[in-house]
Amino acid sequence: MDDDAAETPSPRTVTVSVIDDDPMVCQAMGLILTDYSNGRIRVVSTSTDGTDAVARATAERPDVVLMDIAMPGMDGIETTRRLRALPHAPHVLMLTSLNPSNTVERSVEAGAEGFVSKTDAPGDIIRRVLDVCEGAPQFNTASQRQLIGDLHAQQPVARRDEARRLLDALPARERETVLLAAEGFSNAQIAARMFISERTAKAHLSSAADKLNMNRVQLARLVERADLPPVS
Repeated sequence: MDDDAAETPSPRTVTVSVIDDDPMVCQAMGLILTDYSNGRIRVVSTSTDGTDAVARATAERPDVVLMDIAMPGMDGIETTRRLRALPHAPHVLMLTSLNPSNTVERSVEAGAEGFVSKTDAPGDIIRRVLDVCEGAPQFNTASQRQLIGDLHAQQPVARRDEARRLLDALPARERETVLLAAEGFSNAQIAARMFISERTAKAHLSSAADKLNMNRVQLARLVERADLPPVS
């Protein structure tokens, strides 16, 4: 048989479970995935709570789970975490209509690989289900925007915590001189407050600067980022 006569193998059917506390949503998603996918997707089950979803996934081993977030009892994020811990873990796409604050980040941390809106066009939903099986994260515009916003909101906190970690790594006396210098005290004033010589105060600052590879201005900026209470 020549190559031209060889049959092209049919693509594998992707199995999907739909989890939503509203049975009508489960039914609608099941119809969309079945009727619009031309046989590429098969819905193996639907569930209305997280505990049942984990039990079904353990037995059925679906390729993809569409997971509602807000459910009574065990919510979709915790259910996702448990699904992703299974020996044969399915891909999980969060099934949402709204994206409350921190939902995207928490879902990703639990193991979700993308989001599907309940109002997406059938073709978009099917494409996301198929593409996630190929290892492509599936984030719609709204979830991308929120994830970026959440990361931006965390940056000041992360920078503060990093600054505090650097300051806390210094010996206590060096740290104290750095804090006082950041408040605008001169070496002589620092020495007087700490009951040390001016030479020792200068040595403490120099040692701290060497350890952190910073000059006096950069040390002051570091203290500013750390957002510490004023030295009493």
